[in-house]
Amino acid sequence: MIHPMLLPRPTSVRHDDGFFLLDDTTALVAAAEARPEARWLQSALRPATGLDLPLADRAERAVELRLDGTLGTEAYRLDVTPAGVVVTGGDRAGVFHGCQTLLQLLPAEVYRRGEASGVRWAVPAVAVADAPRFAWRGAMLDVARHFMPKHDVLRFVDLMAMHRLNTLHLHLTDDQGWRVEIRRRPRLTEVGAGRRESQRGAGPEARGDGRPHGGFYTQDDIREIVAYAARRHITVVPEIDVPGHSQAAIAAYPELGVGGGPAEVWTRWGVNPRVLNMEESTVDFYRDVLDEVMDLFPGAVIGVGGDECPTTEWEKDPRTQELMRERGLRHAHELRSWFVRRLGEHVSARGRRLFGWDELLEDEVPPGTVVASWRGMTGAVTAARRGLHVVSCPDDQVYLDYRQSEDPDEPIPVAVPITVEKAYAFDPVPAVLTPDEAAHVLGGQANIWTEHMDSPRTVDYFAFPRLCAVAEALWSTGERRYEEFRPRLEHHLARLDAVGVEYRAATGPRPWQTRPGVPGRPSSEADREAFIEQLVAGIKEPSGPSDGYGD
Repeated sequence: MIHPMLLPRPTSVRHDDGFFLLDDTTALVAAAEARPEARWLQSALRPATGLDLPLADRAERAVELRLDGTLGTEAYRLDVTPAGVVVTGGDRAGVFHGCQTLLQLLPAEVYRRGEASGVRWAVPAVAVADAPRFAWRGAMLDVARHFMPKHDVLRFVDLMAMHRLNTLHLHLTDDQGWRVEIRRRPRLTEVGAGRRESQRGAGPEARGDGRPHGGFYTQDDIREIVAYAARRHITVVPEIDVPGHSQAAIAAYPELGVGGGPAEVWTRWGVNPRVLNMEESTVDFYRDVLDEVMDLFPGAVIGVGGDECPTTEWEKDPRTQELMRERGLRHAHELRSWFVRRLGEHVSARGRRLFGWDELLEDEVPPGTVVASWRGMTGAVTAARRGLHVVSCPDDQVYLDYRQSEDPDEPIPVAVPITVEKAYAFDPVPAVLTPDEAAHVLGGQANIWTEHMDSPRTVDYFAFPRLCAVAEALWSTGERRYEEFRPRLEHHLARLDAVGVEYRAATGPRPWQTRPGVPGRPSSEADREAFIEQLVAGIKEPSGPSDGYGD
C-alpha cells in the first residue's frame, strides 16, 4: 500500500488497491469556473512529465476538476481510482488545494522543472476529504531589512502555495529600507531604498560590513506579485510601518522627522529612537502613500505596523509637546494611537481594514483593526476579548529568524530555540478563550525577519522545514502528534529537494550554512519570558467577573 505524505495533513483518507497512470492519453476536464486551476495544473505537470494533458470537454481518461459549493470555503475532495482522478472543490481555492494534493501523491520528481526520465507517473488510488481550520494561514516576509528580488518572491509564493498557505504579509518599509515605489513621493525609493552598509551580526558590538545594500519593487513589480499570488489563491497584505521604524522615509524626506534634521537610511538592527513627527502634513504624506498602496493591493487589510515606537524624541521636542496640548493628549505614547487612528479613518474610507502589531492595544484601537499578536499570546487574548480580530504569531513559537537549536554552529543565533517540533505544536487560539472569544482568531502566521538573512538561500535555511510544520498546524483540525508528522516530513523533504529548497537538515547546518565569527544574541527561555512580560504589561486587561476580561 502506498502511503502518501500530505502536507497539510488530510482530515480523511481512504486507500484502495490500484492506481491511475498519467500518460499521453490523459486529458484535463474542468468546469468553466475552474479553467484557471486546470491551466495552472498543466503548467505544474508538464515540465517534469513531458505530458500535454490537453483541456477537453470530456475524455475517457481524465483528471477532472469540479466545483461543489456545499463543501465550504477552500475545502476539497480528491478521488483517485484506476479509471481517473476527480478533484472537487468547495470553491476555486479548494480545487487548487486538491491539485496540490494530487501533485504530492506523485513521485517527488514532479516538482522538477525539466523532464524526468524513467519515472512512472502513477497516482495511488485514494480518497481524501480535506478542509482548513483557519482562514488566515500566513507567512510574513521582511523584505525591508534585506531586499528579496522579485523572482525570488515569486518562488516563495510558490512554496507557500505548495503548503496551502494563503496569506503573504510583506513587510515593505522599515528604518533600513523602503521597498515599494510611490510615484507621488519618488525620493522614498530614490533615497530610501539603499543604505551604505549593514550591521554584521546581532548585538550592540556588531560591526558594519562596509557593503551597500538596496533594491525596491516598481509598481508594475507589485502588480505582478499580487496577480501571481492571486492565481495561487494567496492574498498579499502590505505593511507600511509607522510611526516608528521609519528612518528610511525620514532620510528621503527629512521634514517627516522630529525637528526636521538630516538622517541616513539606518545601518543598524534593533529598535531605533527616530520616529515620525505628528504634524498634519505627515498625516497627509502617508495618506498619499496609502492611496497608492491600496491601489496596488486589493486585499481587505492594509498593514500600518504601530510597533516598537519609542517616545523619547516626542518627549524632548517642544513642538510635539505643543501638539499634544492642542489635541488633549496626556502621554507621549498616545501620539502613536492618534496617528494610527488618523490613517485608519483614511483606510476605512476606502473600504479597507487596518492591520497592526499588538502594541496598538496599549491605546485606543480603530474599530475593525486586525491585531497581530507577536509578543507571546497576551495580545491575542486581549484583542479577542475586546472583540477585535486576531492573527497569532507569537515570537517564541513562529518567529523563524530565531535559532533552530542549541547547536553552537547555528548561524547568528538569535533569542530562544524554535525547533520543528515546537513550531508544529503552534496553536493560534489561546486555551483561556471562550468559544465566542476564540471566534475572533482568524488564524496565524510565521514571521520571517531578515536582519540576518542576506540572501534567498539563507531564507530557505531559516524558513524550512519549520514553515512546513506551521502550515500543517494552521490547516489541521483535531489532535496533532509530532511522532506521526516527523516521518511524513522526512518524506516531504524529497519534494523540497526537487524544488531546490536549501532547508536546514535535521542533523544541523551544513558547513556553508554556518556563519563562524559573526556574533549572535541568544537568550534563555527564562530571560525571554521576563523580557516579554515587561513589554506586554501595558496591554494586559484587568481580570474579574464584573468586566469579563482575563489576564
